[in-house]
Amino acid sequence: MTGPRVPGRVAVLVAAAGAPWEAEALDRIERGGPRLVLTKRCVDLTDLLATASAGLASVAVVAPGLVGLDADSVDHLRRSGLGLVLVGAPAELRGGEPDRLRRLGVEHVLTSEQLAGLADVVAAAGADAAPGAPADTTGRPDPAPAGDPPAPGRTVAVWGPAGAPGRTTLAVGLAAELAHAGHDVLLLDVDPYGGAVAQHLGVLDEVSGLLAAARSANSGLLDAERLVGLARQVGEHLRVLTGLPRADRWTEVRPAAFAELLEQASRLVPYVVLDTGFSLEADPGDPFGGTAPQRNDLTLAAVRRADELLVVGAADSVGLARLARGLVELRDLLPGVRPRVVVNRTRSTLGWGDREIRGMVEGFVTPADVHFVPDDRAAADRALMAGRSLVEDGVSPLRSAVAEVARGLLGETPRPAARQGLRRRRAGRAR
Repeated sequence: MTGPRVPGRVAVLVAAAGAPWEAEALDRIERGGPRLVLTKRCVDLTDLLATASAGLASVAVVAPGLVGLDADSVDHLRRSGLGLVLVGAPAELRGGEPDRLRRLGVEHVLTSEQLAGLADVVAAAGADAAPGAPADTTGRPDPAPAGDPPAPGRTVAVWGPAGAPGRTTLAVGLAAELAHAGHDVLLLDVDPYGGAVAQHLGVLDEVSGLLAAARSANSGLLDAERLVGLARQVGEHLRVLTGLPRADRWTEVRPAAFAELLEQASRLVPYVVLDTGFSLEADPGDPFGGTAPQRNDLTLAAVRRADELLVVGAADSVGLARLARGLVELRDLLPGVRPRVVVNRTRSTLGWGDREIRGMVEGFVTPADVHFVPDDRAAADRALMAGRSLVEDGVSPLRSAVAEVARGLLGETPRPAARQGLRRRRAGRAR
């Protein structure tokens, strides 16, 4: 049975995966009065996704046993305009399973013993998904009220244009300075072209924390405890989620899972630092309506999600030209953005000073501030070759400049503290 959406009625898809409750559910939908119409019984997830993409329905009733049902497929259904109702046997919905399903983005969960109310639940889901209903820009339903939830941490994205202007050096240095000031920090390597945070901090095993966390999020299993286990503890206040082991594995980090990862990270610590990729180019999309992920989705999601955006550019003529173009791209992507601009590798031999560079930056955006980091190759090389942060390396012009960026970000002077090195790295449980 197939057909187009009927105005004023809720068109329903059913993908029950052969569950025993399917016949009763179909009967209750068909007897749900003029408000409901059964559009199609889908044989599997592929059939369900294709039918949803065709715009033939506004609600899907699915079974938890539907093979392939994960955060990515739920996100596909939601972006296709479908509300989701999940029906399962009581044994399938025990313990934390309802919470896992809601983390996937399932709005309504019923047991097979609650089918008497199915028609009303389907109608409500259809009203939520109706044209003109408020859009959910997060890709997730609002969480159930639970008293006063803790305030989310601040997410800091470190971005810079192509040409290796020093994004990772700044991201690692900034995270270490925030941790040194006594703030709990989670540093995420989210560069889709292959990051280098692990190498900067001497974390040499090839297990990717990013991929492990994305898999957990896509299955609805990522929570604070699991995220802590997947991150590497590299200091008293600093954890690191390592990046892609190979650049070609970016396809394994699906957009819905990445959004959930960022959400969980912001609930875990006061500061989340994201070392991003360089490209802000958005793919024009599939003209046939496909929803395949694009390589730059991670970077675009990171800069859009950030509470504070740090833009890194090199101080030479090529680097400044790239920085100028990058600021224009950012302004087009995020109108009204006020990034904190960091001009890296400044030196007197270039022939221009801080005032000229600041004026150039202010010609493209209104920055929160402009910081200048000297070309201290010796300190950068020592830290990189030893696999440690600038904090561990001790006093240097480079570290002092990065600490100044951290102070600007904090809006306060970090508390005085005796110099302490980061603890020896301990492998997490990511697999």
